[in-house]
Amino acid sequence: MSLNPADTGFVDHLRAQLPDDVLRPPEPRYLEEPRGRYHGQAGAIGLPRCTEDVATLVRAAHAAHVPVVPYGGGTGLVGGQIMGGDGPAPLVISLERMTGLRGVYPQENVLCVEAGMILADVQKAAEDSDRLFPLSLAAEGTARIGGTLATNAGGVNVLRYGNARDLCLGLEAVLPTGEIWHGLSRLRKDNTGYDLRNLLVGAEGTLGIITAAALKLSPIPAKQGTAILTVASPAAAIDLLAIARGQLGETISAFELIHRQGLEFLRETLSDLRLPFADLPEWCVLIDLGLSEGRSPEEALSRLFETALEAGLSQDGVIAQSEAQRQALWSVREHIPEGNRLIGSVSSHDISIPISRIPDFILEGGKRLAVLGDMRINCFGHLGDGNLHYNVFPANGRDRSAYEHLRDDIKRTVHDLTHEFDGSVSAEHGVGRLKVADLGHYGDPVKLAVMRVIKQALDPHGIMNPGAVVPVAN
Repeated sequence: MSLNPADTGFVDHLRAQLPDDVLRPPEPRYLEEPRGRYHGQAGAIGLPRCTEDVATLVRAAHAAHVPVVPYGGGTGLVGGQIMGGDGPAPLVISLERMTGLRGVYPQENVLCVEAGMILADVQKAAEDSDRLFPLSLAAEGTARIGGTLATNAGGVNVLRYGNARDLCLGLEAVLPTGEIWHGLSRLRKDNTGYDLRNLLVGAEGTLGIITAAALKLSPIPAKQGTAILTVASPAAAIDLLAIARGQLGETISAFELIHRQGLEFLRETLSDLRLPFADLPEWCVLIDLGLSEGRSPEEALSRLFETALEAGLSQDGVIAQSEAQRQALWSVREHIPEGNRLIGSVSSHDISIPISRIPDFILEGGKRLAVLGDMRINCFGHLGDGNLHYNVFPANGRDRSAYEHLRDDIKRTVHDLTHEFDGSVSAEHGVGRLKVADLGHYGDPVKLAVMRVIKQALDPHGIMNPGAVVPVAN
């Protein structure tokens, strides 16, 4: 079905139904994304203050067949928040004004917030009630909780606490017709039919706009500890992960794999950042623990290192002895994306691989890319859940412009290999518009057909974030 632009007539019609400050002309900040790959357009920007405002905006768009692009913090890396210039100018709806705290229930370990609240503020609201909201991302200072739920964001604590989907109990949302779904449930058990919450989480705004969420909290660990240990190889890292799980169980919050190349990039671009090793290891892992009162994370990590040393899995390591040292170790991991950005990648990939197959994947990936040319690979990420950031860079001393003709071949090589290894070409960043063709190419045909049926049933006019997530049928 054809769509119409959010033109002057449409906007004027809407103004009569809304407070004066809800609609604004387009601004550049809503039409850009962090990597600069997509440049969007808009007929107007909607800045609702409440769920009813959102419903009014979407209801009008549904009636007029005007496309709607939901906008959270704008931190997405796959173009889901940007609609390009090859279609009618959309109505962009930003929830940045909807930052209210709907309720805190410490005894239930539940926090209810509006979708525009910044993730760091959600964490602070939980902390103020002596609770932990464990979703943690590099962009948590600007990402908004509605967007993190819409993309089912992951981050560093997935190993213990799960993705955004696992941290959501209920939702309030405006559906594509403008109807409000009042599903802001705090229940842990509710078997009353189809799970609309999990349908909207991860849908990237293609099935509706999340306006509020009931979030699952956890106790704040009484003791936290961090260590970075060298490992000989990714296989050794996986063996160490198994030992760590045996000794420490569910107290492991994060288990991050770091390659020498990432540390070399940090040394080259961020020379003031203190690295934990003078002689950079080929591989290392960052381990984070959260323990109950009466247990020492330093002792637990020392015991783990001794076991790893005896097993020949690790030869060196640093165990934080204070919170300052702990933060310094985490700073190394958190700055790796910045080091990558300063070097400038040719092609970056957010993938997941079955954990036991990661060593073979890394080995085979290096071989296949070497056939294409001389490149540097920085492979790092969340080993505990199989999510790798597999990024390809120019050879030392060469500019990435010399590799532009290889970008598509590199991406295809990495994604083909990921598919061969039963992995996913979209681990934690979502599909957006960047990976729609990949989903169509690698996705299961039956799943894609069902996705299209669901999209058509809930959004018959196709107004919600058109061009994102759902591949067009061949």
